Order: sequence, then structure tokens, then C-alpha cells
Amino acid sequence: MAGKIAFQGEPGAYSHQACREARPDHTPLPCATFEDAIDAVQSGRAELAMLPVENTTYGRVADIHRLLPASGLHIVDEAFVRVHINVLGVRGATLAGVKKALCHLVLLPQCGAFLRAHGIEGGVTTDNARAAREVAERGDPTIAALASDLAAEVYGLDILARHIEDAAHNTTRFLIMSRDADHARRGEHGMMTTFVFRVRNIPAALYKALGGFATNGVNMTKLESYMVDGSFSATQFYADIEGHPDDPGVRLAMEELDYFTSEMKLLGVYPADPRRR
Repeated sequence: MAGKIAFQGEPGAYSHQACREARPDHTPLPCATFEDAIDAVQSGRAELAMLPVENTTYGRVADIHRLLPASGLHIVDEAFVRVHINVLGVRGATLAGVKKALCHLVLLPQCGAFLRAHGIEGGVTTDNARAAREVAERGDPTIAALASDLAAEVYGLDILARHIEDAAHNTTRFLIMSRDADHARRGEHGMMTTFVFRVRNIPAALYKALGGFATNGVNMTKLESYMVDGSFSATQFYADIEGHPDDPGVRLAMEELDYFTSEMKLLGVYPADPRRR
């Protein structure tokens, strides 16, 4: 094995699935929190960390944008993982007999239509894989978990209903983090560059800062703002763009951005996942 890859959650979590799919040569290392997963890489206990950043149904994963700039780690890859939600029960349980299904809060709205149609009450736990473990430990056929195929495998549960998510596009984007940056690679499906910045306190600073991307033909696929240090006037922006900093257009756009920002930090330069297209 190439080393360990840290993820937030218990064995069987969707982040565990992402580790298996994107880095099958690494040993998954479960961690209680995102901070713990980051610390595992910072301290050398793991080579990489697998962190979810956004889901096509739920949106942005809370706290990740705040944690990434302060982590000192570098994005070296992205991974798009299809999220299939299953109803998992103890051996011998039936879907008709399930009264309550446990899962993480973010999963409930992703399969709300199915739960309502089958009269199943949703229950919240801190982790989908933990829900599967709790169901296995309880042994109650009326209590199910909403989790992955991998969780069923890990905890010895039956899959009572497969792929119950409301949206067929339900996908989570993960970022793979490392202590070391690698800007030498070029991806077969293009490159992505991720950075955070704060604009200078002058009129139309954001408009001017972003103008260079438009005039140099650089596609910005994501721009999000979030509060920093608890201040309503201190806003940091998180951005993903297509391209590599060495590309002429990207280089010129970043130079123009730098002129209108008070702070800019490059978080990663990495190959685009083929599923991005």
C-alpha cells in the first residue's frame, strides 16, 4: 500500500467510499472530525486527506472552506463520487417493517420523497456509517440506516432498498489534500486551480479583481464568499478556475487579481476529474 489516507467519519462512510475509488492503493484512516483528518496529514500519520467540499443536491459542506486555507495543506486532486443512498436493515428485516431510518442530517433531504412515500420517519445521527453501526448493534428490524453499499458490507446489513436518492445526479465533490504541492502535473482532462482572496477596500474592487479572468478567457467555475473572524465587513472569497497558473491567460488574470487584493493564497493546482465534464 502507498500509505494512509485520512477521512472524516466511520468505516463505511461516503468519504471512505471516495478513498476506495480514488486512492485504492492507500489505507483508509477514519477520523472523528475534519480537523482530525487534516491533523493526521499535518502530523505525518497519513499521507493524504479526503475532504468533501460540495454536493449537487445539498450544496457546500459546512466549515471546509474555512478549514482549507488555515490547514497548510495543498489540493493535489479532486474526486467526484456518485452518492447512492440505500436503506440498510438487520438480517431478515423488510422495507415494509421499517418505521425509522437513521442518517446524517444532510442525507434526509436527498431522499425525502422516498421516505414520505413509505411512511418512514427520519432520525439524525452524526455520521451515516455510524447509523449503520448503530442499526447493526441494536438488532431492531424496525430501525434502518440510510447509507452506502460499503456500509452494508462493513456492518453486515441487508440492503432493503437501493438507490433511493431523489436526484439522479446526486454527486459529492471531494478534494484530496497533501502536505506537498505538485504543480508539475498536467491532467488529460485539463487542470484546475483553487485559491482564496480578499479584495482591497476600494470601490468596485471585486469587479476589477475578476475582470482579468473575463478578458483573458479564463473560466471561473466557482466563486463563493464567506465571513472571516466573525466580522460582517471582512469577507474572503473562494474560487475555482479552469487552467494552470503557467498558462498565459491564467498568469495574466492572476496578476490583475493580485493588484486588487489585499491577500491571496493558492490552495492547489490539480488535474480536473473526468466526471467534471
